Amino acid sequence: MEDIVVPLIAITSIFIGLPWVILHYVTRWKTAPRITDEDERLLDEMYNLARRLEDRVTTVERIVAADNPDFRPGMADYRSQPDYRLDAPSQRRN
Repeated sequence: MEDIVVPLIAITSIFIGLPWVILHYVTRWKTAPRITDEDERLLDEMYNLARRLEDRVTTVERIVAADNPDFRPGMADYRSQPDYRLDAPSQRRN
């Protein structure tokens, strides 16, 4: 009995189950809402705003670095900072 059931389930899942899953997600993908012109315009505005804010932060960091030689910028030196995650207790400062 086992010799018949296992191959039957395998063949059924390959020829019925797999195409059903693929076609299901293809139809979901095709019926998903598309990005509108207004959405694209909003994304462009947000991108430009983020670039301007990054430029401002960079400018402020340069000004502070010129006044204080011990200043270390936050984003540029993040790899040299100690790891303060909860799973790394050995590197915490007391």
